Amino acid sequence: MIALYMLINTILDLYFWILILSAVLSWLVAFNVVNTRNRAVYVIGDFLYRVTEPVLRPIRRVLPNMGGLDLSPLVVLLLIGFIQNLMAQYWPRF
Repeated sequence: MIALYMLINTILDLYFWILILSAVLSWLVAFNVVNTRNRAVYVIGDFLYRVTEPVLRPIRRVLPNMGGLDLSPLVVLLLIGFIQNLMAQYWPRF
C-alpha cells in the first residue's frame, strides 16, 4: 500500500516538473530565446506539448480568456498540490 502511495506521488511530482518545463519552454520560444527550428528544441517541445495538452485543454475551455495569458498550467499545478496533500492526509497508514 505504501508502494502505491509512493508511485502515485512520484508520478504527480514528475508531472509537476513537466508542466513547469513546458511553461518555461513556451516562454523561451515566445521571447525568441530558443528557436523551434532547432531539432532538439522541437523534439523536447513536441514531447512536452503531447504530455501536457490532454490535461490542459479541458481547463482552457473553462477558464476565461485572459488576453494571451494562459493560467491553465497554474490551475493544474494547484490541483496536483491539492491531490498530494489530500493523499498525505487520508492515505491509510500501516
